[in-house]
Order: sequence, then structure tokens, then C-alpha cells
Amino acid sequence: MADTIAVPHERRESLRGHAAMLGFSLLIAASFSLGARAANLIDPAAISAARFVIAAAVVGGFAMVAGPGLPRESFRAPWRYLVLGGLFAAYFVLMFEGLKTALPVSAAAVFTLTPLMAAGFGWLLMRQRMDGRLAGALALGAAGSLWVIFRGDWAALMRLEFGRGEAIYLVGCAAHALYTPMVRRLNRGERPLVSTFGTLVAGAVILGIWGFRAILETDWANLPAIVWITLFYVAIFASAMTTALVQYAAMRLPAAKVMAYTYLTPVWVILLEAVLTRGMPGMVILPGVAATIAALLLLLKD
Repeated sequence: MADTIAVPHERRESLRGHAAMLGFSLLIAASFSLGARAANLIDPAAISAARFVIAAAVVGGFAMVAGPGLPRESFRAPWRYLVLGGLFAAYFVLMFEGLKTALPVSAAAVFTLTPLMAAGFGWLLMRQRMDGRLAGALALGAAGSLWVIFRGDWAALMRLEFGRGEAIYLVGCAAHALYTPMVRRLNRGERPLVSTFGTLVAGAVILGIWGFRAILETDWANLPAIVWITLFYVAIFASAMTTALVQYAAMRLPAAKVMAYTYLTPVWVILLEAVLTRGMPGMVILPGVAATIAALLLLLKD
């Protein structure tokens, strides 16, 4: 009897994890288009530090008013939050640095390489194994991502002519991929909202120290409107909400499946860029996009 009850409960929890990551993919996509338009107008460390402060305030306020509160025992071993906050901070700083030169669609394609890296980190940290279908799906998704990054140019792909912005962002994506299994590895029973708050506060502290000079030198009063729009969007939607969604999903799904939803990101970015620029990218990248969507479907199949 216990087994018949446990299976539906696990299924419900799994579906909730999938729903969280679908929301993640939608929210994260807009940060590429906005970030590309603001990246050259403010130092990456300064905008990232500000976004972490705003996001921590939003999450902390919500936890106190409508959530579980912030019990002191949840912050035992604070070094855990420094690890998670450092990984997340590295991702966002390198994202803005990469978007100075990388196109939004190319950056989104780089982001879709994180499931493959997350699967590797998941095996190293949690011994989460891959079967043949999972490995094949990750390989298909990686191939589709590379096709988009190199814009269907086989010669450039064979020479691995990686743009500087894409290369910088790839390092940030590795930090993001490591962050996913580390959430489960370092969790000691804290609720996702509480763990998210600790992660954001730690990230704000790290970036405040790292980017101290850049923060002081930024003329905050005269920043263009697009920078403020980008800052509040990425702070509330692409930081606070997505951090909570990833932590929620990571407690219910294997690391590779959590990051599988990144394969939807180029699709959303292409559609958003089509609206903003009234133009579509070259048809040559469509096979790569189709491959990443096929990889997503394979990864989500039970």
C-alpha cells in the first residue's frame, strides 16, 4: 500500500520540478536580449552586484511576509552559501562580459551546453548515472548548440573559431552547471526560498568585494533607461525567481533534467529578437534549433 501511494507522490513532485524549469526557461530567455543591449553601458561586476542586492531584498521580504520566514538554523555552515553564491555570481558576471560581443542567439546556444556539463558534475558529485538515451540526448543537444553557435559554418566549427564573448560565457555556464548539483549536495533540509536568500546574500557580498571599485566608479544617477530596465528584470525575474525555480527543481529532478530546459532558451530568444528587431536569424541555424528541441524531448521522456 505504501508503494502505491509513494509513486504518485513522486510523480507529482517530478511534474512540479518540470513546471518550475519551464518557467525558468521563459524567464531566462529575455535576459539575453536585454543583457546584450545593456552590457556595454555598465561594468558587469557593478550591475551583477546590484542585481544580487535587489534580488536578495525581494526574496528575503517575500520569505518574511508570505513564506516560511528565515529561521536561524537554516544558516548553519554559511560556507555553503558562499560556494553557491560564488558560482551563481561568476555565471552572471561572465554572462554580461560575454554579451559585450556575443549575439543574444549565440549566447543562448552556449547556455544550452550546460545540460551536458551538469550531467558530468551530477555524476561526480551525486553519482547520478546516465543511460544510453540520456547520453544520446545530451550529445544531440550539444551538436545542435554548436551548429547555432558557429552559424552552420562547418569550416569554422572544424577550426573551433569560438568568439571571445561566447568563450567567456562558456566559462560562466560551467559555473552554472556546477551550481545545479551543488544545490542538492549542500542542502541540509532548508526550503528553496530560504536557500535562495542565503545564496543571493552571499553572492552580493562576494560581488561587493570583487567589484568594489567598479561600483564606486559607476555613475548610477545617469545610467540609460535600458540599463535600469535590464537591472530590475534580471534582479527580480532572472535572479530571484530563477534561482528559486532551479533550487526547487534540483530537489526533485536529476541535474541533467533540470538543465535540459535550457534547450528551449534559443527558441525563446529567436522569437524575442524577431519582435525587437523585426528580423529572423538565417535559416541555416534552424537545424541546430530543431536538434536542441529534439534533445529536450528525449531528456524529458521517462
